[in-house]
Amino acid sequence: MNILLVEDEPEISNFLKKGLEENGHKTYQAYDGETALKSALNFDLDLVILDVMIPKMNGIEVCQKLREDLKFEKPIIMLTALGSTDDVVNGLDVGADDYLVKPVKFKELLARVNAQGRRGNYSNTGNVLSISDLQVDQDKKEVVRDGQVIQLTAKEFNLLVYLLKNKNKVLSRIDILENVWEINFDLGTNVIDVYINYLRNKVDRGFSEKLIHTVVGMGYVLKTT
Repeated sequence: MNILLVEDEPEISNFLKKGLEENGHKTYQAYDGETALKSALNFDLDLVILDVMIPKMNGIEVCQKLREDLKFEKPIIMLTALGSTDDVVNGLDVGADDYLVKPVKFKELLARVNAQGRRGNYSNTGNVLSISDLQVDQDKKEVVRDGQVIQLTAKEFNLLVYLLKNKNKVLSRIDILENVWEINFDLGTNVIDVYINYLRNKVDRGFSEKLIHTVVGMGYVLKTT
């Protein structure tokens, strides 16, 4: 893959670049936010590894501009010392696909990079998924319930699609991490619970029939009552 590595500490950046290239990934380097955006325009990238605490423009702002202004659709992995649930959710909300907290073992970073390279694109199936009065058009990325259009973030949309594809099946938090975030181990935060609550507030709130259910000690299930 062609990777843009945005890290302002040269020693760390050079170490990660060396490891990535030894594993077959062409790696470009940027040391600040402005250079990162220019690099995203100049190179054909498959993935961005983005530190949050960088000069000129922080990683949250860079991620948001990549998604909203440049319409960059490839995976973004955030790499940062900020590791609270709020920090993770904030990064994911602006469009990051994964979030690694420093200090990071290179093997873990490489595993996340490879996982993003293998990830499926839910929006390419061309199908409309539905349950009860909820419909999801994967081509248009449109969610409608009882005639009402519901606005979701990209990660909320992918989570809802995964729940719909597995309706009536109880999904554990690890199931969701592996299939929506492409992470095969616990993040160490309650980010899944946070996103389930986001979906409930948008998909279930105000409707008499609740579709997203908690199975205590096991996970979540999308089903009709």
